[in-house]
Amino acid sequence: MKIGDVELKWLGHAGFVIKNSKIIYIDPYLIKEQEDKADIILITHGHYDHCSFEDIRKIVKNGTKIFVTADAQSKVVRFNVPVEIEVVEANQEIDLGDVKISTVSSYNLDKSFHPKEEGWIGYLVKMNKVIIYHAGDTDIIPEMQKLTGFKQSGKKFIALLPVGGRYTMSAEEAIEAVKKIKPSLAIPMHWGSIVGSEEDAKEFVEGCKEAGINAEILEKE
Repeated sequence: MKIGDVELKWLGHAGFVIKNSKIIYIDPYLIKEQEDKADIILITHGHYDHCSFEDIRKIVKNGTKIFVTADAQSKVVRFNVPVEIEVVEANQEIDLGDVKISTVSSYNLDKSFHPKEEGWIGYLVKMNKVIIYHAGDTDIIPEMQKLTGFKQSGKKFIALLPVGGRYTMSAEEAIEAVKKIKPSLAIPMHWGSIVGSEEDAKEFVEGCKEAGINAEILEKE
């Protein structure tokens, strides 16, 4: 889909590619071969369905910048081309010229799969008049309250939220998160592979629209 001059594609599960002045991949998993190689790769945490060496290898090129959490660092060091790897944690600001990236907390409150103490993250990718929030594997957490001002910033604020349940928010919980952060557009993720169904995605979209918030299911690329 196009959001102004930014192109956003869902690659399945929690994987996305953002194309603008740079090509940015987030959590690629079980992706097809990609013609467009990555300028930037963002990894939310080290679980195999978010930090997949085999998938990252498909998209790296000479000089690709890879941002990872500490637990994922050892999984991304064996490429055939030189890349730049940086370990990040929550509440960092990364200035890449036309693209600004903020790291935000991502964790479970009532599950043991993603403990807060691990320091795993989501990302805010800021380009021109568009901000894209990839929530990572998370529940509704207090830190989401800090995101409520983005819609009033005059920029398009797109929220990519997990809806599959069990390891992350359910569709119903993700709807409550959307009501809290009030994005311009909400897109469900973390469904259709491993956990979560198309029904979860549809329930999420319907619930968002009932709350007066635009939502859309993206077709897998």
